[in-house]
Amino acid sequence: MNGAAAIAARAGLVSCEACRLLVRPAAPSVPGRCPRCGEELEFRRRDVIQRTWAFAIAAAICYLPANILPVMTTTSLTYKEPDTILSGVILLYKTGSWHLALVVLIASVMIPLAKLAALAYLLITVQRGSVRNSRDRARLYRLLEIVGRWSMLDVFVVTYTVALIQFHPLLSIAPGPGVLFFAAVVILTIFAAESFDPRMIWDSDKGEPTRNG
Repeated sequence: MNGAAAIAARAGLVSCEACRLLVRPAAPSVPGRCPRCGEELEFRRRDVIQRTWAFAIAAAICYLPANILPVMTTTSLTYKEPDTILSGVILLYKTGSWHLALVVLIASVMIPLAKLAALAYLLITVQRGSVRNSRDRARLYRLLEIVGRWSMLDVFVVTYTVALIQFHPLLSIAPGPGVLFFAAVVILTIFAAESFDPRMIWDSDKGEPTRNG
């Protein structure tokens, strides 16, 4: 795979990001479109590193209030209790639903943090021109894409719970401000992963400096 990428680049070919077809560009300055799927071809996306860092940093800023602020508020005749993600995990554990608490902890706390750490790792290694573990880094990026498809699951669960449990005036659940920040983390990390160009991982292996323009 490593050698094939180097040979393709030296042969003047460009890969389609939609269907992965190797195409000979129409011109060096204007690659044209993919003959198979019609996607616009690019040798490298412009301002990839700056744009990806911007999305990742914005997601990291939103991560803290997403875990500190309440994601939902439960109101009954006798009490009104806000719940954060972590307090919900603790409540589930204390009530005996430790397996559900573990799922929420992994999906809502650990996975977003792991995605931010993985994005930072990919960006730093690309900027430093690292030639080590290129295949592992490519697999890591593909894993980020797969996880991103399920990133809105927690937001959906909270929204569904709020819509389902409404027994006014006995019991009601309302979304808290933490949901907005959590949704922002999810969306920003998806944008960061989509804006990153994984072809830059292989640039250093081909003896080429990382280009970002």
